[in-house]
This record gives sequence, structure tokens and C-alpha cells, in this order.
Amino acid sequence: MAYYRDQPQPSSDIQRYYDDAPGQAMPQHAGFQAQNPFDSTQHIPLTAAGPRSAQGGPMYTQAATQSTADFAGAANQNYKAGDWMEASKSSNKRSKWVVIGSIVALMGLIAIGVVVGIVVSKNAKKSNSNSGNSKPGSPAVNQTDPNDPSTFVKNPNLHQSLYGLAYTPQGSQLPDCGAQLSDVIQDVQLMSQLTTRIRLYGADCNQSALVLEAIKQTKVNMKVWLGNYAIATDNGAAYQRQRDIIKSAIQTYGTDHIGGVTVGNEFMLNYLNANGGTVPDSSIGDAGAAILISNIQDTRNMLTSLNVNLPVGTSDAGSYFNTKVLSSVDYGMANVHPWFANVSEADAAAWTAQFFQETNLDAAAALPNKPKMYIAETGWPTKSSDAGNAHNGPGTASEAGLQTFLNTFVCQANTNGTGYFFFEYFDEPWKDVQFGGVEGWWGLFTANRTLKHITIPDCPAP
Repeated sequence: MAYYRDQPQPSSDIQRYYDDAPGQAMPQHAGFQAQNPFDSTQHIPLTAAGPRSAQGGPMYTQAATQSTADFAGAANQNYKAGDWMEASKSSNKRSKWVVIGSIVALMGLIAIGVVVGIVVSKNAKKSNSNSGNSKPGSPAVNQTDPNDPSTFVKNPNLHQSLYGLAYTPQGSQLPDCGAQLSDVIQDVQLMSQLTTRIRLYGADCNQSALVLEAIKQTKVNMKVWLGNYAIATDNGAAYQRQRDIIKSAIQTYGTDHIGGVTVGNEFMLNYLNANGGTVPDSSIGDAGAAILISNIQDTRNMLTSLNVNLPVGTSDAGSYFNTKVLSSVDYGMANVHPWFANVSEADAAAWTAQFFQETNLDAAAALPNKPKMYIAETGWPTKSSDAGNAHNGPGTASEAGLQTFLNTFVCQANTNGTGYFFFEYFDEPWKDVQFGGVEGWWGLFTANRTLKHITIPDCPAP
């Protein structure tokens, strides 16, 4: 089955995939949709499943005391009364000290038990706090009122420090369409503690409406950039299908929580790859641009028919923006991945900022329409499913590498006022099954919504 994602083909343009960095490999993670003509599911289950409570058994501290007494035998004929009194006094003294010693020992055991209990409790709290989750099988987010998703309990380890997050709901690939509102609600509850902005890649499987419904029920401060994952080789079928789904979602939920509509995800890259091209501003590139620009204008017409005014943009690999396309949008989103540029964790943030400035911001500023530019994706993988892809130049796929990139990129980008969507919210194991390597392991959270062993920077996003 083919997927709405950037699929590698034997071509020399692999070396130019993201950003003209030499020796980089063609990544697979950017897309997620299945190419399938079937219509997506429209039904939204409006009642989220209540959280399950985890139960644990009580903890007991066991202690035992023991005392003994040695008394003189009555058959001792030489035992005098004075001797008996002295023996009795001595015995009483010994008994008293045994009792006192036993009490002291018991109190010591109790004190030790209290200390152990406190340490265990603190460690348990620390463990739960670091994981961002409860025991396996419990909900990722607890709610004060299980029937009201807006009453969710905040995780003190999460901070609204990210400008935005890249998000693909679980089960949003055609033809399966298994996305559930209860899952999306949990995702929105967690993501809202990290950012006020998320971006989607496509609209199939009703994900636009699911996200907007989740925002409505959780009552969080969040905007979503809806996505239309147009396909470069299907004569507009995927574009038209998703356009109508987006239209329906806007009619139902309005635009208060919509930041824009993104038409195309790496459309130009995929068109060039499918037609033997390598240069966006070429005759082959212009042919692809004409298709994409037509879709962009059609989306504007759809919004106008609804009496709606929303920004319309496109997303592509950092080096693959066609000038005519960029001149036709309100905003552009550029994938800027240091991992694929063969740089180290320590140099990744600086490389990202420089590349985005020189390749995307400067190009947009030179155009009459001056489209707003965002980083559509940037991040660092935390592992590889095989040893051969665990390193890309000096970089290593690891949680430590992700932590380094978070530490060096996030707060500096916030200070600079850079608009970026961190890649990504959680791991997507289906990509690992399909593509292997690092493809499924870019999340801040694991697939079961557990925060990885990382610390979220604490610096407010713009």
C-alpha cells in the first residue's frame, strides 16, 4: 500500500532532499496518509471514555519483639531469704532493662519504617512525575470529573514552552480510519500543556473535526493549522476529498480555533521526485507549482463561499519551495531537520536557525507578498530500530540527543520569535513497521502517551 508521505526513489536528488546538505538520506517521517480513494469516516463519538483508576495494595511494616527472664530454682536448699530478695531485685532490674530495650528497639523499627515509607513515597511520586503517566493501562491524563474533559489535572513537568507541535492522531491513515475522540481528547489535554498551536498534515479519517471537537470539550487555548495532504500524482482526487472534509469541519466548528489551512505537504518535493526533477524553480518544478497553486486558489474560493477569511499556505522540504508557489500563499512551512544534515546534537540548533534564515526567511522577505514563514518540522529522533541508522554523521539517535536539542533550540527560538512546530508530539510505531530506522521514534512522548526521559525547557513561547 502506498502512503501520503515522501517515498524515496533511485534518484540523484536524494542528496538534495531537505536542505542541500551533502550525504543526507531521504527520510520517511513527514507524511502519514494512505493513498486510497475511499472516503474518510465522518462519525465522531461525542462521549469520551472515562479514565480507569489504578489500584495498588497497602504497604505494611512488620516488627517483632522478644524478651526472656531467668529465674532461680525453688529446689535450691541453700537459697536464703536474703539471697532470694537480692535475686528477685536483680531479676526485676534485668526484666526492667529488657522491657526498656525492647521498647527502644520497637521504636527504632517504627522510625525506620516511617523513613522507608517516606523515601518510597517520594520515589514513587518522582517516578510518576518523570513518566508523565500512571501505571500501565491507566489514562495518560486524569480528570477531576471523569465526565468533563476540561477538568484534567496538569502535569507539573510540562510547560507551555513550545511554539507549536506537529501532530498526527492515531488511526488517521486510510483505509482503516481508527481515530477515536477519546484518544484525541487525551492528546489535546497533554499538548495544551506544552503549546497553544498544533499542525495537522491531512484531513482524512475526520481528523479535523476530531481535533476541533477535542478543543471544544477540553476548553483549552489552542489553534490548529488544518492540513490538506494533496497528492502530486492522483489528478487532484486526494485534494478534493480533503477540501470537502475541511469545509464540513469549518461549517460545524467555525474558525475561532483554526490558525490556517495548509495545502500540500512536500508536494513540490514529491512532484519533482516523480517526474525526474531536482530544481523547484525549473520547467518541471513550474509544472508542479501550477497544480499546487490551482489547489491553493481553490481552497481560498471554498473559504470565501463560507464567508470565512483564513490564511492559506503550503508546507514543503526546506530547499524545495518554488518561488511562484511562495508568491501565492499567506504562509509557508519548511521542514528543517538537523538530523538529516549530518550535524551533531551540540550543533543542531545553530544549524537549524542558520538554514531557516538563509533558505526560507530571506527568500520570503524578498517577495512582494512577504509570506510568513514557519518551521514545519524540526526535532531529534530518540532511537533507531536497527544499528545501521542509529547514527547520522556525528549525531546519535537518543533521548540524550533530544534533550540537547531541546535545551539549545527551544528557548533561543522563542527569544528570536521563530515560529516552529516541534516534530513531534508522540512516537508513531506504524512508521517503524513500514520504514524502520528512526522513522517511528521522534516523539516527546511514547506511543502510549508517556513522557520520555527528558526535561521540557521552561521558557514561555511567543
